[in-house]
Amino acid sequence: MSQKQPVELEFVSRPKFISNVYDSLLMVKRSSTYILRNTDQLLGTFFQPIMFLVLFTAVFNAVGLALPDDISYIDFLMAGIIVQTLAFGSTTTSIAVANDLQRGIVDRFKSLPMSNIAVLNGHVISDVFRNAISTVVMVITGLLFGFRPDADFGAWMAIIGILVLFTLAFSWISAIMGVLAKSVEGVQWMSFLIVFPLTFASGAFAPTETLASWIKPFAENQPITHVIESVRALMLNQPVDDSVWLATIWCIGSIAVAMPLAALLFKRKTIAV
Repeated sequence: MSQKQPVELEFVSRPKFISNVYDSLLMVKRSSTYILRNTDQLLGTFFQPIMFLVLFTAVFNAVGLALPDDISYIDFLMAGIIVQTLAFGSTTTSIAVANDLQRGIVDRFKSLPMSNIAVLNGHVISDVFRNAISTVVMVITGLLFGFRPDADFGAWMAIIGILVLFTLAFSWISAIMGVLAKSVEGVQWMSFLIVFPLTFASGAFAPTETLASWIKPFAENQPITHVIESVRALMLNQPVDDSVWLATIWCIGSIAVAMPLAALLFKRKTIAV
């Protein structure tokens, strides 16, 4: 009888960049699959933007705000409510990162020959996917409630680009919070303290010139207001002034700083785990 020869395993060596991309795609699949199978997240993705839109339209429309160019409040509100939803939705990254660090899954990943930043990439990119669903749901709901945009194809492409950059920027900032937080509860409070004042003290729900004098300078010059005003101007076919460039510069600058910082902090944290 012939004896079986031992099987020799051959490992294919890939360039580091290709390996990082491959590992990140696997983590994107993991995070996206979790979103699709998680009923709570799916309900939040679909119903939270609808609830925000309906409630804010009903409450603030009754106040009778003086709007520029006699536009309807629903047209004015859409850009602000979309950006607010993306900002709060991006904090899912911080919770997911904190959960991975505390539930021991990172220890399993450390035993594999995988890129260290792939875990963060997976959460951030899947967050973009989830927020895209929320935005589509919100736009469809807005159309049913009377939202009438006047943007052409080029303007919609610019809007999508700005919103994607904004989501990536906020998600990477959220990743830093997820690494630094000592508990899931802590990261929720941390996210609330950052996102809440930035979204409400902005031009999201009322023109900044109507705000109180003590908060008006902050609201007019903070980055979320630039993002909102650029999206609003593009949606309603109005002059964008400098808002598009300021929003783009802020988003790209935030990604350039937050992404390597999150990767560095995550590496140090996982080494210490």
